Amino acid sequence: MADNRRDTLGLSLVRPLDEVAFRELSSNVRGLLILPEDAGYDEARTVFYGGIDRRPALIVRVKDATDVSQVVALARESGLELAIRSGGHSVTGHSTTDGGIVLDLKEMKELEIDLEGRTAWAQTGLTAGEYTTAAGAHGLATGFGDTGSVGIGGITLGGGVGYLVRKHGLTIDDLLAAEVVMADGELLHVDGERHPDLFWAIRGGGGNFGVATRFHYRLHEVDTIVGGMLVLPATPGVIASFVAAADAAPEELSTIANVMTAPPMPFLPAEVHGRLVVMAMLVYAGEVEAGERAIAPFRALAEPIVDMVKPMSYPEIYPPEEGDYHPVGSGRTMFLDAIDGSVAQTIVDHLQASSAQMAVAQIRILGGAMARVPAEATAFAHRGSRIMVNVAALYERPDEAAEHKPWVIDFAAALRQGDAGAYVGFLEGEGRVRDAYPGSTWERLAAIKGCYDPANLFRLNQNIRPTAKS
Repeated sequence: MADNRRDTLGLSLVRPLDEVAFRELSSNVRGLLILPEDAGYDEARTVFYGGIDRRPALIVRVKDATDVSQVVALARESGLELAIRSGGHSVTGHSTTDGGIVLDLKEMKELEIDLEGRTAWAQTGLTAGEYTTAAGAHGLATGFGDTGSVGIGGITLGGGVGYLVRKHGLTIDDLLAAEVVMADGELLHVDGERHPDLFWAIRGGGGNFGVATRFHYRLHEVDTIVGGMLVLPATPGVIASFVAAADAAPEELSTIANVMTAPPMPFLPAEVHGRLVVMAMLVYAGEVEAGERAIAPFRALAEPIVDMVKPMSYPEIYPPEEGDYHPVGSGRTMFLDAIDGSVAQTIVDHLQASSAQMAVAQIRILGGAMARVPAEATAFAHRGSRIMVNVAALYERPDEAAEHKPWVIDFAAALRQGDAGAYVGFLEGEGRVRDAYPGSTWERLAAIKGCYDPANLFRLNQNIRPTAKS
């Protein structure tokens, strides 16, 4: 008997799954089936963010696209909610479910790198860090986000804004093709010629259309970079000047500035703990000498508290992950047109007023290669947005949300400018999904959803409800 099978006693815990359907799945899939009574269940149901305590009826760690098709069929026929997990970093907990099925891709990690063609086929259980390390061994890279443990499945489908965004664009700008299991269980190969409507939709439209099992990416030559962490005192002048310098920097330089209360990290002087700092991550993807020149203006903004910026291989920008780190918090994401001295003062005032364990405003300067792609080319329609800001309060317990969430909402409202959009990868709930897909993008996505998933089987996401086919 296969290792993934369970006895009749175990089946009683898979309600309302039919016993026959469960046994058929157990016989047909290569991957591991995990039930609530199994020793590894609690670990398997845990996602990245804390405060999300859901108990799926069944977790399936699939091995291949055939397994995925089997699990999709079970969800379709049983009516149980289906959660798709790549890295488990959904801020709203979409990577898991109460009483439904979790399709866990973490065992699907095959990576085929074509060095001559500068492309890679990657299964979607890979993390950004795993992919980047493997590609980096050849001096090559595809841009993902700023966290190595994020699954490439979720970040790619949402767009992908990271350390190479100004130099090489979004993750989806390097997506050449994908293999996707649809709601009817069929595996489709999609690209610019085969199912071009679906290919358009999965580049920014999230997990609404199917389960992506493999991606075909373009690789860029990114060997030695100049990058790392630079910590500066957070005054309104430093914040505004940092944004101006990042906007004026060469496109080879992408920056992420976290204006925040300094945590008690060992590399920070004790006298800084609890004070506002700019904890910035910088990546210059180009020649070392030019990179040092590009970063010099940032070092000149104020006496650095910590300066870890140096030449390094690109994979080093992803530090080792803390496996037991599960942050609890509330957040809001938005795009801004500008951050001048007045806006910087607003940021400082609100951060100083927070009573959270940690308060942060994360600032990402956009533009460059990302902005040169036409807005209608993909489902990511924010090509003209200049600055992405995420504000958040982190705290110890989920029941503290009532105290800190109003501060987050007020902070976001105080910063709001003319750009009403939002990045779907950081959206905090269903109420603002249309902000992620402005204008005709929403209608086009809803129509494509109606063609490929009319019953809305893939609904545990930032959901786009299907438009009925005419």
